[in-house]
Amino acid sequence: MRAHPVTGLIAGMVLLVLGAQGGIRLLADHADAGLIGRLPGGFPVWLSCYGVLTLAGVLLAGWGSRGVKQAEDRDG
Repeated sequence: MRAHPVTGLIAGMVLLVLGAQGGIRLLADHADAGLIGRLPGGFPVWLSCYGVLTLAGVLLAGWGSRGVKQAEDRDG
């Protein structure tokens, strides 16, 4: 079963928002790790995790966006 591009677009946008918002919040207050506060390693690990979430969101949203455009072009 193939994933629908709109699902990928929405999931990517959610990951992008969570990652970027978490990273910005962590930069403003080094002690506020948010969702990933239970991970060991402190600030560098937390910031890296938020960076990975943001990058995954960008890639997934980009894939979904291209898929939606292709579907619109194909369907007319």
